[in-house]
Formats: sequence, structure tokens, C-alpha cells
Amino acid sequence: MKRKIASAIKYVSGDPAPVLLASGKGREAERIIAVAEEAGITVIEDAALASLLDTSAKPGDYIPVWCWETAAKVLAFVMKAERRER
Repeated sequence: MKRKIASAIKYVSGDPAPVLLASGKGREAERIIAVAEEAGITVIEDAALASLLDTSAKPGDYIPVWCWETAAKVLAFVMKAERRER
């Protein structure tokens, strides 16, 4: 069985890039997901992006340029889904 991995990102309009809020594997990943769900934050499964972020940035850092396109697609999907829920 594969070990669960999760990353949390946040983008604020006007910032140069999204920021990595948290990243982890196993129990830490499960906690990141649980906290997001408890807060009503949309959770998207993208193991490849989570893995890239886990190995290429630290919490508090802007995500790397080479992750921007994939992160933008995820953020656009989340924003669209949240608009539909309102």
C-alpha cells in the first residue's frame, strides 16, 4: 500500500506565487487532510503535485516556478467548485 502524501497551498491575489502551507507523508498527511476538511477547505487529490511540493519547498515558501502550471490548474478547479457551492 502506498503511503499517503498531502500538501496544502494558498494563493492570495497579488502575491507572486502560491505559498506552501504544509506538506507531509503518512499520519502527517492524514492530519493535513483532516484539518482542511474540518475547516471546510476543498481537498483535491493530486499525488504527483503533493510529492513535488513535499520534496521541493518548505512550509512558508512560495512554490517553485516549475509547479505553477499544475498548481494553477488545481487552484482554478477549487475556485470554480467553491463558486458553484455558493
